[in-house]
Amino acid sequence: MIEKLKEIILDYQKMSFETGAERQLELISLKGKASIYIGVRRSGKSTFLYQAMKHLRAEKVPHENILYINFFDDRLHLLKQQGLEVIIEAYFSLYPEKKGVEKIYCFFDEIQQIDNWEPFIDRIMRTEKCAVFITGSSAKMLSTDLATQMRGRSITWEVFPFSFLEFLDYKEFKFKKNITTKERHITENFFNDYWVSGSFPEVLDLNKNLRVKIHQNYFETLLYRDIIDRHDIPHPQAVKDLALWLIDNTASLYSVNRLTNYLKSIGHKITKTSVSNYIHWFEDAFMFFTVRIYNASLAKSNTNPKKIYCIDHSFVRSISSGILINSGHLLENLVYITLRRSTPNIFYYKTKKGYEVDFIAITNSTKQLVQVSESLVNETTKKREVRALQEAMSELSINYSIIVTKNEKELIQVDGGQIRVIPAWEFLTLIGAKSAH
Repeated sequence: MIEKLKEIILDYQKMSFETGAERQLELISLKGKASIYIGVRRSGKSTFLYQAMKHLRAEKVPHENILYINFFDDRLHLLKQQGLEVIIEAYFSLYPEKKGVEKIYCFFDEIQQIDNWEPFIDRIMRTEKCAVFITGSSAKMLSTDLATQMRGRSITWEVFPFSFLEFLDYKEFKFKKNITTKERHITENFFNDYWVSGSFPEVLDLNKNLRVKIHQNYFETLLYRDIIDRHDIPHPQAVKDLALWLIDNTASLYSVNRLTNYLKSIGHKITKTSVSNYIHWFEDAFMFFTVRIYNASLAKSNTNPKKIYCIDHSFVRSISSGILINSGHLLENLVYITLRRSTPNIFYYKTKKGYEVDFIAITNSTKQLVQVSESLVNETTKKREVRALQEAMSELSINYSIIVTKNEKELIQVDGGQIRVIPAWEFLTLIGAKSAH
């Protein structure tokens, strides 16, 4: 295995990586801590590592001092039996003169493929002169359990597919805060492209048929590799049927009881516990996200119906049966993911009179109310959305809120504050600028 690893290490050191558009993320190296970047498959985590290695080479770090391993490499299947220690043995058998003398930059891509990787990383952080950068596709890498296993020797960031600002970078259009009328029109046109293509880097320049095909391939891979195989689920069709229901009902309320009854109605022998586990595992793979009602009581927050959102609005369009999903729900999903890049603390809110606000996002104790409505042209719709926000603002002592529309803009003065109506492209640039890192 050591000889095979030496070959793999040398192969990667000689490889010229495709680095693509620069991400609005930072490669952060803190002394004594491994930097962990987690997110859904195909979100660009590997490319981000390639960019980091390219920057190191530009800074005159010798390529021999860069150790890169991709744990999806099928040549590494024996590592599960032999353990990760052989990686370091193989590296220093190639470069014995560097041990303890020169700093080694270790990049471990999708390390969660190997069980019990944490003690290995913890040990090399203590015993070797190195900087360690890790990617993974599991939200467990954010958990307190990981922090305990790593003895505080790690720090974790989330990596999502392209934000709208990153999409603009990809299109080689540099967005500025103060833009001309012409630049605004260009930005609006690019938003229309982003609305169609979605955020996964691989599909941005593809036609509809190819995009749908690749999205469907992502769906199958997420289901089988990250959920069914990883958790050894004996009834995969129930998992798939649940995922398809959630896709079709994106931005809608659900309860575990309702989902269990639905799966039973189509022939699955399933328990509520299994359904709860499946949803948890979907979230762990960054495929779906659950939003709870905003309530000081955790028990009430957990017992109320929850809302479901998906990693990408265009992905939803490619997988959905098209029966229940609508463009308003897709816009709400896009707004959720944009907020989620900034904070995981996102809830929906119900006023005392029962009016619903789509999102209350909390960042550093600051509360932001956001309502999503494709259009406010209909006066009844406008009154409903404004009334819900006005009541929520009053109850929460907030004097400012936002309604995100497809392309409308307005400032509405209400008792105790103001409601800013903005088009989606503008909201994505405002929030994107705040959450670039």
